[in-house]
Amino acid sequence: MSTMVNFVSGPLVWIALVTFVVGTVVRIVLMIRTIKLDKTVLPAMTVKHSLRSIFFWTLPYGSRSMRTRPFFSGLSYLFHLCLLALPLTVMGHAVLWQQAWGIRWWSLPSGVADVMTAVVIFAGGIFLLRRIMSPEVRNVNTWRDYVILVIVLLPFVTGFIAYHQWLDYRTIIILHMVSGAVWLMAIPFTWLQHMFMFFFSRAYMGSEFGAVRNARDW
Repeated sequence: MSTMVNFVSGPLVWIALVTFVVGTVVRIVLMIRTIKLDKTVLPAMTVKHSLRSIFFWTLPYGSRSMRTRPFFSGLSYLFHLCLLALPLTVMGHAVLWQQAWGIRWWSLPSGVADVMTAVVIFAGGIFLLRRIMSPEVRNVNTWRDYVILVIVLLPFVTGFIAYHQWLDYRTIIILHMVSGAVWLMAIPFTWLQHMFMFFFSRAYMGSEFGAVRNARDW
């Protein structure tokens, strides 16, 4: 068991980080090459309309489509906010940053992080039920979408269980680290890449609507 802990807290972390960084860079390079081949994309893009679009789409209820579905939009916004903030600011991770690289990192109070984790798990459960029960969502989903959702939720579920020490701590913490590594490695190769592709797509849509069509895209 100690050998497994050493592996998942050492080599596996590096494998996940390298895979994430290299995969992300390759994705961005391929995207740039594709954009250059399409001669209509870059000339239409403007800084003003790009930033305006990104600003409104990152605001809670900043777009009309968000306001038409207030509950789901609010839950989705909280889900993504907690999803991004927790891995960087949870106290246990901040301690690991300091131990591994000597970097002192600001961390959330344990109670706040606990509530945010519960929000991610609850919202993820709602999204899963929606994928199963809503015909318009179920009809366009494949088994891969369910697998990715499970991959996203597992680090938070196992982290929540480990924090409260409900089961064998060492087993759960190993599962937590393995699932976190799998999540990180999956980002560049699945629809999770929208976490960094979002900014380009919004910049393009904002420029297309604002500079070309003289309309809002939110």
